[in-house]
Amino acid sequence: MTLPIILFFVFAAIAVIGALMMIFFREPIHSALALILVMVALAVLYLLLGAEFIAAVQIIVYAGAVMVLFVFVIMLLNAGEEERTNISKLAHYVGWPLGIFLTVELVYWMLRAPIGARATTATIAPGDPTRDLSMLLFRSYLFPFEITSILILIALIGALVLAKRDS
Repeated sequence: MTLPIILFFVFAAIAVIGALMMIFFREPIHSALALILVMVALAVLYLLLGAEFIAAVQIIVYAGAVMVLFVFVIMLLNAGEEERTNISKLAHYVGWPLGIFLTVELVYWMLRAPIGARATTATIAPGDPTRDLSMLLFRSYLFPFEITSILILIALIGALVLAKRDS
């Protein structure tokens, strides 16, 4: 096994373990910190794929700005320990078998896939991937980009209004 394959499995395991920690932690702040761990592990996986720009954006935007905003909102709302209830029996009885089935399905397809095989036979055109991405973002997808910015601004204002209402 080569070093990139070993690193892939290590950081994929870190991402999965971080995701499980995020789900099972009772404190919201601990879940947010576990999500930061997942974001960093995903950034390393992007680096292994040769997508340096996406890895940097993953760290700066998601692990940096968005998660700091989540932690800030959690602390403003003073969210404490999560209360467990037995309301959703359906989720318990349907969720576990479905999760086990999906895990078995995933393992089946992973074992059938040849390790190290190329995902596609298409050749990549030479050029600057960052420039190409920015051209797509600010020409073809400008409207969805601006709508996303407005939605994030509305969510931030809503969090501030909720935090201000309690004081």
